[in-house]
Amino acid sequence: MNLYKIAKLVVSVIFFPLFRIRVIGKENIPKTGPVIICSNHISNLDPPTVGITSPRSIYFMAKQELFEKLLLGKLLTAIQAFPVKRGIGDRNALRKGMAILKEGHTLGLFPEGTRSKTGKLRKPLAGAGFFALRSEATIVPCAIIGTYQPFKKLKVVYGQPISMKELKERKASAQEAAEVIMSEIQKLMDANK
Repeated sequence: MNLYKIAKLVVSVIFFPLFRIRVIGKENIPKTGPVIICSNHISNLDPPTVGITSPRSIYFMAKQELFEKLLLGKLLTAIQAFPVKRGIGDRNALRKGMAILKEGHTLGLFPEGTRSKTGKLRKPLAGAGFFALRSEATIVPCAIIGTYQPFKKLKVVYGQPISMKELKERKASAQEAAEVIMSEIQKLMDANK
């Protein structure tokens, strides 16, 4: 058993009862082929929460600064995270993300790029749109609804895959694609309050 599976098991045993997590729509995540899961971002606990509620193993981008801490950096690498330099178009991170998708894996992204302190969606960065338009991946929106307070309910909702066909045909910008993804996340949040 690899470290990712061990970590998923340990975190599941803690998070599911502690945050009373309810998962809706995980059947919307294809069992095979490249997938991009795009979620809102309300807490540092979002990546493990998405990780334990998805039936597939996920590769997450994490800010470069976290990898500079020796033990944390090694742990993040072991559980399939890879670094991204924020605030610039990090070509290495983009290449790594595309390689993950080309191999048929699942990439987990938080299009807002940073946590929302209010719970309201922030304007997305173009990165999610870049991957959505440049890859053949299925785009699955995800909404984390609630707060990470012990024994309060937390809902994780996976929506229907988002088609990028029309956007690709008219050569839409990465920013426009990211905004379409965010609007789908907002719809999930509105429908599952």
